[in-house]
Amino acid sequence: MNGIDSKVRDAIERLNLTYIRALDRRDMHGWLATFDRPGSYVCIPKENEDRGLPIGYMLDDCYERLQDRVTQVTKIQPDAVEHYQPRHFTQLVDIKHLGGVNYRVETHFTVNYTPADTGRTDVLASGTYVDDVVVNGDARFRSRRAVLDTNVVPRYVAYPI
Repeated sequence: MNGIDSKVRDAIERLNLTYIRALDRRDMHGWLATFDRPGSYVCIPKENEDRGLPIGYMLDDCYERLQDRVTQVTKIQPDAVEHYQPRHFTQLVDIKHLGGVNYRVETHFTVNYTPADTGRTDVLASGTYVDDVVVNGDARFRSRRAVLDTNVVPRYVAYPI
């Protein structure tokens, strides 16, 4: 991360904090606001990523599908899934300048979850976010790829990681 302007780093950190705050509050409109147009979100197991297999948990490959994800969570499935309280913990590990206002960012994450019915907290997922970020004053995701360390999660994933 040497050579990255502190204002760029701060903008990227604010973007990540806004993203995880939105998800931890189950604010899907806030989550959507962290993406640029065009934008995409993919949640995929590392095994599939390493083998070049495109099969993942969530494959929102354009901004319209990101909007569909918001509709799915807020209007279609509010009564169809067992909701849980997510808690994201992240650590920024690398920023590479790709030219202009474009950056490649890697951030490690762990997501804990607490189901309402048990009140017992467990680990939902851990892995690395691999992001293409546009920093033009504020930062926005052009793409966020959540690469999970494992291909098995302990429950249905109702929200983006």
